[in-house]
Amino acid sequence: MNYKVDYFIERRKTKWKEDYDIERDKNFREVLANEIVNNIDYIKELKEKPERFIELFFVVVDKEQNTVPFFLNKVQKLFLAQLNKTKKDFELKKITSIKINVLKSRQQGFTSFITAYQLANILLFKNFSGYTLADKADNAESIFQNKAKFIYDNLPDILKPTEKYNNKRQLLFEKINSNWSVDVATKDVGRSKTINFLHASECAFWVNGMQSIQAGLGEALTKNCIQINETTANGFNDYQTLWENGSFINCFYEWWLTDEYRTDFESAEIREKFKKDMISINDWIHNRLKWLLGVKELDLEQLYWYYKKYEGYIDKRVIQQEYPCTAEEAFLTSGDCYFNTEKILNRLLEVKEPIKRGYFTYILRNDKIVSYKWIDDTNGFIDIYEEVEDRVPYVLGGDTAGDGSDFFTGFIVNNMTGKQIAKLKRKFDEVEYTRQIYCLGMYYNQALIGLETNFSTYPTVKLDEMNYPNLYVRDKAPDDYRNKLDTKLGVNTNKATRPYMLGILQTVVAENIDWIEDKDTLREMINFTINDRGRAEAQEGSHDDLVMGLAITYYIRNQQSYLKFKKEVPKMIINDYHEFGVYKTGIKDDDIGSKINIV
Repeated sequence: MNYKVDYFIERRKTKWKEDYDIERDKNFREVLANEIVNNIDYIKELKEKPERFIELFFVVVDKEQNTVPFFLNKVQKLFLAQLNKTKKDFELKKITSIKINVLKSRQQGFTSFITAYQLANILLFKNFSGYTLADKADNAESIFQNKAKFIYDNLPDILKPTEKYNNKRQLLFEKINSNWSVDVATKDVGRSKTINFLHASECAFWVNGMQSIQAGLGEALTKNCIQINETTANGFNDYQTLWENGSFINCFYEWWLTDEYRTDFESAEIREKFKKDMISINDWIHNRLKWLLGVKELDLEQLYWYYKKYEGYIDKRVIQQEYPCTAEEAFLTSGDCYFNTEKILNRLLEVKEPIKRGYFTYILRNDKIVSYKWIDDTNGFIDIYEEVEDRVPYVLGGDTAGDGSDFFTGFIVNNMTGKQIAKLKRKFDEVEYTRQIYCLGMYYNQALIGLETNFSTYPTVKLDEMNYPNLYVRDKAPDDYRNKLDTKLGVNTNKATRPYMLGILQTVVAENIDWIEDKDTLREMINFTINDRGRAEAQEGSHDDLVMGLAITYYIRNQQSYLKFKKEVPKMIINDYHEFGVYKTGIKDDDIGSKINIV
């Protein structure tokens, strides 16, 4: 009978469970190797999925220092599924490269698996070149000796190609022109190579950072090169920047995906005390345990393991980096965050996706918007978390793009509840930004609009020219020449107003974090710290466009009603594009927006 390779893998697993005898396993692998090596169909199956070669023939040293078959654990299987999907998407031209970021907890088996996967490829394919970069020499040597060479040395002899040499942290097979090597990540490393598979191990800890090394390796990588950046977090650095910029597929793996991360209780009494303490004690670790139990549905043995780890650290914050529960938590630094970090992290675990995403289209007449409508688009730049309600007052604050390198932002806040219910973020020109802000404000009952005017007054001036009926007034100064008050529109962010508006937002985070619905804004807040000069700002390489946009929005609330309007605000959205004219008149709390004449 001609069995499939998967059948032999299951047979190996079954036999191992029966006797746990590595010598019998060795005999099984040697017999199987002779069966498979000259069978074209079996070789084809192995090439289709190199991971089959791992589970069929590889051995590994486990955490108890026992030699055991290399069967993939839960977290390795999850990563493998993502890797195979990414490779398939590349073949189908859905994506243009195979690049994955892996953010993980300690000792989950990623380096072992990725090394084994590369070895399977150099044994199965001609002209394959794999490459691993480690953070330091000791780790490079350990990867070569304890992971790669150990696996290779324990293979059945019939599976080993002719070696040119097996040293210098390199396996090179001359006959099939395949090789794998491991080096320390230094500035000029790997420049003369041709690389089909690049594994950046613990890259958040590379002494020289990732940027210069990536640049040096650029020409060495083939077009179909598999690139995997795998690491535990190390605060805000090149890896965190790479994680945020979207150029790689991001994969975060929680500590509880590793089955061994659980501890039995010493006694029933200790178990009961642990349960009672978890409910009654109101500190960080017990609140975290309650969340892991109630939301993530972990069992008590997993929670006890986590608690023991926490208790073992002198600096208790280390557990958030070494065994994070979210990606955001993993990147926390020891820096002085301006906002309450723990509240932000907890809120990130609660917030939901927007109810819709899209943008506005509109019709212009004489450079004024006379009609508009909402367009649903998953690639849009406006997120809606709560629909407009009749007679409810809203405010719309925004931060313009500064020197042109940042994003334009805008937020809608329900002025009765304080909740942030919509967000705009995009890099585009001031003209389009102004028009989208106009439509968004009209959509939300002619929301009070207050935009930052430090870099450019264009959006605010243009909104006034377009007869937007409800603009924030920051000052009214005497104009002796015209014998009247000169109204200054928009928000000026300066040494006096900036700390004040940030203080308002800081209070919102501390007292009403549930008002904030947007994940991206919460993530920006994590990297908003107090620098050495005492100034609150985004860490170098990060953005604060959303933070400042939301701070401005809460800052301008006092010029909008906190109560429902007495009259319904006329609707200005015309879905079939019938046109309307807008006439700006005086604005009152009970008559916000004035009458709209439909043409």
